[in-house]
Amino acid sequence: MAHILIVDDDKAILELIKEALSKDGHQVSPYQNPSDINMKNLHRYELIILDIMMPCMDGLSFLKEIRNMVDCPILFLTAKTMESDILFGLNIGADDYITKPFSVKELRARITAHLRRERRERHNALYVGNNMYLDLYAKKLYISNQQVFLTKGEYAICEYLARHSGQVFTREQIYEAVFGFDRMSDDSTIATHIMNIRSKIEPFGIKPITTVWGIGYKWE
Repeated sequence: MAHILIVDDDKAILELIKEALSKDGHQVSPYQNPSDINMKNLHRYELIILDIMMPCMDGLSFLKEIRNMVDCPILFLTAKTMESDILFGLNIGADDYITKPFSVKELRARITAHLRRERRERHNALYVGNNMYLDLYAKKLYISNQQVFLTKGEYAICEYLARHSGQVFTREQIYEAVFGFDRMSDDSTIATHIMNIRSKIEPFGIKPITTVWGIGYKWE
């Protein structure tokens, strides 16, 4: 099932959608105000639902702010009379819209369809946020649709850490997982690879590999 973000200033609608989607096994994170959302966690959501009319920040403004930060489907809620907003939302990156008042049955069906399509398209890719993903079939890393040219070893380290995002690994653990036991290594091998990976990724303004002093590294 999916982790879904819902943003709507109407608490009753949030509770209605959360209850309906929870029955399908989804994990739902409801917010009444976009400013309360931790932007660093956006990449964890597999689908986002936005209301257009909100007092603090309208859904269209929030959509413009986050569209380049996430690759998941974004659906917005709108009144039937707001045709211009519907067209504008689709033009700036929304994938679909649902008009109010809406049928819960239709909402669930739309979400299921979008998630099914996404999973078909992404089965060979690992999305790790900030417009960054790993092409698992081609063994390549992309940021903002630009390939980051890594050596075979550098890519393997990125994939291993990204697959276990948030976990801390020692240099020895990384070496054994990536290269196996049949090669000799010292601590500097992985450290050098990490340094090279960072030098290639950081020009994009991204620092996904964190040093945990005294232990090793993690991807976050």
